[in-house]
Amino acid sequence: MEPVITRRKFLEDAAKTTAGLGTLSGITFLAHPERVFGANDRVRVAVCGLHGRGKDHIAAYSHLSDVEIAALCDVDENVLRARRGEVSGSPQTYVDIRKLLEDKSIDAISIATPNHWHTLMAIWACQAGKDVYIEKPCSHNLWEGRQLVRAAEKYNRIVQHGTQIRSAPGVQEAIKAIHEGGIGEVYLARGLCYKWRDTIGHAPEEPVPAGVHYDLWSGPAPLKPFTRNRFHYNWHWFWETGNGDLGNQGIHQVDVARWGLGLKFPNRISAVGGHFLFDDDQQTPNTLTCAFEFDLPNGKRKIMEFEVRNWITNNEAGVGRGSLVAGKKRFFGHHNTIGNIFYGSNGYLATGDEDASSYETWLGKEEKAGPHGHGGGDHFANFIDCVRSRKKEDLNAPIEEGRISAGLVHLANASYRLRRALRFDPETEQVIADDEANALLRDADRGYRPPFVVPETT
Repeated sequence: MEPVITRRKFLEDAAKTTAGLGTLSGITFLAHPERVFGANDRVRVAVCGLHGRGKDHIAAYSHLSDVEIAALCDVDENVLRARRGEVSGSPQTYVDIRKLLEDKSIDAISIATPNHWHTLMAIWACQAGKDVYIEKPCSHNLWEGRQLVRAAEKYNRIVQHGTQIRSAPGVQEAIKAIHEGGIGEVYLARGLCYKWRDTIGHAPEEPVPAGVHYDLWSGPAPLKPFTRNRFHYNWHWFWETGNGDLGNQGIHQVDVARWGLGLKFPNRISAVGGHFLFDDDQQTPNTLTCAFEFDLPNGKRKIMEFEVRNWITNNEAGVGRGSLVAGKKRFFGHHNTIGNIFYGSNGYLATGDEDASSYETWLGKEEKAGPHGHGGGDHFANFIDCVRSRKKEDLNAPIEEGRISAGLVHLANASYRLRRALRFDPETEQVIADDEANALLRDADRGYRPPFVVPETT
């Protein structure tokens, strides 16, 4: 097994990479021709961010015969070493994404880093001629999402968003039934994120652990004193690096709700809530109620609701009680209620269970059992198939859709943080007559720390 990159070699490589930063902004990577895959060629993938979700990426690609995990990247050498031992073959190891992107033999990168790195890493990859699988949310703010979509277009890249429910045949069937009028005229979509989250407590400032390249971990975000609560996983609960549970678990259900309604950006957004029950370091709310109102061309309106709850709560429409498939045993007492409910003029439909791939319907005033189904899919396989075929239209979760769902997360968080409702123009993608909100939707309060600046793509 190849050793994890040494500290000395890291410093040497970092010096070379810093000297070559101009190639990232100068876009010189695309000089090599587009690779054409033969029947027996394997797609060479680099997985970036290995602590949490990245481990799932490794497992998913390891099961695909037409994929080679060619490289691993993480700023924590301890995690990098552990994951390297879990991957077959001889993947290269990196702590700096910029060095990895110099390798022209890498076809695609799979991003599972903290949220504040998502867009910059993906844009750099597009500039370097790599296709991208990017975890949700694809952006840390609304403006970043637009830049990523433009970069994917400009450099003709395949970019899949990590809202993997879109690859579940059971949910695809449910959405098709909604769009075809299976529960009548749908006027309301409701997303549920009731997920037990215990307190994170208080963590003191301490020296950066050995093997952790904390400057690289911070990247675009301000370089704050190191604490365990700002690092592995708990970064979700700090505004400078995460987006709360609305942007963590919740974005999956935001995406399904919007998908079922068949709509894009809303016209009005309101979110209220708070950080209840616990006294700890968390900044983001653990209880949040959001409403998105959509004006339609025919003068009608539709509404989308979303709720985050973090502790003891009820289930809704069978979601969280076990399988939603009729005839299968349900059970009470499951801690999490994660799913969606769609309400129409002739009934309602619920999606979501342990693997988010089931649906059930109840029809008429009598709420008679209607059509139901179940079936999971392989989001990573869909991405690899499109990398090989170059057919963006076959992506189940194209970045154009992903960035809109991420945008709803950012709009709701902005409403919550500013403590007021927002009026939004879907054409200009600006909050109307609210400079403070528009600045927040570009992380103006946080800014970008050079050289980790998301470029404006034209």
